[in-house]
Amino acid sequence: MREIPVDEITIVGALDVERTNGGLAPRRLPAWTRPQLPDALSRVMVAMTAGVRLAFTTTSQVIELDALPQAFERPGAQERPIAFDLLVDGEVVSSQGTTGGNKIRFDLSRNQFELVEGGPVTVRFDGLESGAKHCELWLPHGATIELQGFRIEDAAELTPTPTPTPPRRRWVHHGSSISHCIEAPTPTTTWPAIVARRADVDLLDLAFGGSCHLDQYVARTIRDEPADLVSLKVGVNIVNFDSLRERGFRPALHGFLDTVRDGHPEIPLLVVSSIIFPVTEETPGPTVAEGLTGWRTVEASREARMGSMTSRRCREIIAEIVEQRRDLGDSNLHYLDGLALFGPDDVNDLPDGLHPNARGYARIAERFLATAFGEGGPFTG
Repeated sequence: MREIPVDEITIVGALDVERTNGGLAPRRLPAWTRPQLPDALSRVMVAMTAGVRLAFTTTSQVIELDALPQAFERPGAQERPIAFDLLVDGEVVSSQGTTGGNKIRFDLSRNQFELVEGGPVTVRFDGLESGAKHCELWLPHGATIELQGFRIEDAAELTPTPTPTPPRRRWVHHGSSISHCIEAPTPTTTWPAIVARRADVDLLDLAFGGSCHLDQYVARTIRDEPADLVSLKVGVNIVNFDSLRERGFRPALHGFLDTVRDGHPEIPLLVVSSIIFPVTEETPGPTVAEGLTGWRTVEASREARMGSMTSRRCREIIAEIVEQRRDLGDSNLHYLDGLALFGPDDVNDLPDGLHPNARGYARIAERFLATAFGEGGPFTG
């Protein structure tokens, strides 16, 4: 096998690549955002490689990648492998799972992290077709990755692919854990990845579990990135962290949309409210996890909860703001009620009361495709 320097391979979906002692670590926000990230959770989520892939054309029938993953491990939860998906000419030909690498033990009830060190892994894809083929190696969506080595057959050729082939519309999506989809089994089965592949668009995935709070560093990133389509799925983190109350939420959403519009004044911009979150539909946050199977709201006096939002109220405000801005002339701004993607009839696929399972994410993908990319939808091309 012949070694190819990892810095010679195109990394798609990462806006920053940090050079480490062992290799390269992709990040999904630009380097200038690093000092603005507010906490450890945000830093980890930005470094997780959802939607990040290596793009190249090769004649090799064998591909090997050396990497050091760091994946979440919740106390008491069954260990799940992280997956690397290889696409050849747009089709998934192999998915390789591993339980190796480092583990980030995360106790949601205490918001505490603990790093358990492991070792690097080697992921091998063999039996590939002969001849030149366009490949995308999708990195794990629920782990951070340090790329340490890459190999092809000795006599094979490899050419980095700098742009999508053929050129496609670029879709930038920002959201919470419901868009990050860490519970999905593979990186190409998150709902944004399913949608992007079915709609034939180039995905920039800016979904960060627990970290979608209308932060201006994300808005400015979207403003400055090339984009043909932008969507923002907002609400659940703001409610379950109680990070913005009604007084602050309104101007924060306006400000986020203003910033995006500064860079993209006319492209389709879709704002999506939260899917069903049963414990906060009529009771405001914040919430805390109860083990692995549920959530509860924190009890407080009425005075202490002044202005705190329920999920229902948050959706109402988002819809009002979008309608107001459309009335003022932004005709390419659109609203989608999150309950139309995943609502009361879908709660059987909400095993922990907040995050859908694989079936649920697939259903969200189908409904988003039909609504956003279907006939008459805001993203119809």
